[in-house]
Amino acid sequence: MTTPQPGQHMAAEIAAQPQIFSSLYANRADIAAVAQVIRERAPRFVLFAARGSSDHAAIYAKYLTEILLQLPAGLVSASTTTLYGAEPDLRDVLLITVSQSGGSPDLLEVTASYRRRGALTVAVTNTASSPLNAAAELSVDVSAGVEHAVAATKTYSATLLALYLLIDAVRGGNGEAAASLGDLAQVTLDQSTPTVEEAVRRYRFVDRVLTTGRGYSYATALEASLKLAETSYLAARAYSGADLLHGPVAAVDGETAVLAITSLGKGGDSLLDALAVVNERGADVVAVGSASEKVPSALSITIPETAEEVAPILEILPVQRLAHGLALARGGDPDAPRGLNKVTRTL
Repeated sequence: MTTPQPGQHMAAEIAAQPQIFSSLYANRADIAAVAQVIRERAPRFVLFAARGSSDHAAIYAKYLTEILLQLPAGLVSASTTTLYGAEPDLRDVLLITVSQSGGSPDLLEVTASYRRRGALTVAVTNTASSPLNAAAELSVDVSAGVEHAVAATKTYSATLLALYLLIDAVRGGNGEAAASLGDLAQVTLDQSTPTVEEAVRRYRFVDRVLTTGRGYSYATALEASLKLAETSYLAARAYSGADLLHGPVAAVDGETAVLAITSLGKGGDSLLDALAVVNERGADVVAVGSASEKVPSALSITIPETAEEVAPILEILPVQRLAHGLALARGGDPDAPRGLNKVTRTL
C-alpha cells in the first residue's frame, strides 16, 4: 500500500475546483427551482446559520442578499436556540443553513426549530443525505464530492458558487456572471503558482499574519485567516478594511505580514487608504485579487477580473495554495491538522 504524502488530498481538492465550478454552473436548474419557491414565498428577511468555513460563506451570502436582493440579512446566533430556548416569531423569514457536512447538531436544531416556527428553511450542504437536508424544507447540493482533507477547500468555494447561483436566481438572474468561472479558476491556479511559491518563501518563518478585505472580499479575508491558522498554526487575524484603522493598525509594524484581498470594484477601491497606512508602518504586504497590482505591496498575486460579486470564488484559490504550501514548508500536514476533525459537533 502506498503511504499517503502530506498534503496530497488538499492539493488534489484544490486542483479539482475548476471542474466543480463548471459542473455546478451547468446543473444550476436544480438551484433555480429552489429559488423559485423562495420567490413565491417572498420573505422579508433572510437569516443564515453556519459554523467555521461555512460561516464565511454565509457572510458572503449576506452581502449578496443585501446588495442584489435589497433584503435585510443577518447571521443566527445558534446558542439563542440551543442554550437559551428563544422562540422568536419567524413568519416571513428565510433561513439558509450552510453546512458542508450537514451534521452539526446545533445547526440541525436551529433549522428544525425555525421551520416549526414559520420560517422557510433551506439547507446548503455537500451531503445530500445529511440530517440537515431532512430537517429543512428545501435543499441545495453544492456537489463538490467527498472531501478527504480536514481543511475545507473545494467545498468552501463550491458553497460560495451555489449561494451566488441561488441568490442570483431569486432576483430573476440566470447566473451569467458565473458562466466562465470554471475556466477562470484554472487560469487562476495556473498563473498564480510562481507568486504563491514566492509568498510561501516570504511567510515561511512569520509568526503573525493579518488578513484584510472589504465588501464581498471580507469573506475571503476571514477564510484566509482560518486556513492559515488551521493548516500552518499561524496567529492569523482577519479585519475588515474599515475596522483596520479603528485601532488594530496600531499593532502593525515591520514584523507583521499582511494578506490583502483586493479585487476590482467598490470593495477593493475602499481598501486602498487602509493599505497605504499599513505600508507606511512597514508591514510586509502580499496582495491577492484582480486589483492587486493597484495597491502598494511587496508581492502581487493577480487573478482574472470578474463581476465583483463573484470575485471571492476565485480569490480564495491562491490563498488555499498558500496555506497548503506554508503548512508543508513549516513541517506540517495540511490534510490532518492537529486537534481537528472534519465534522465539528457543537451544541
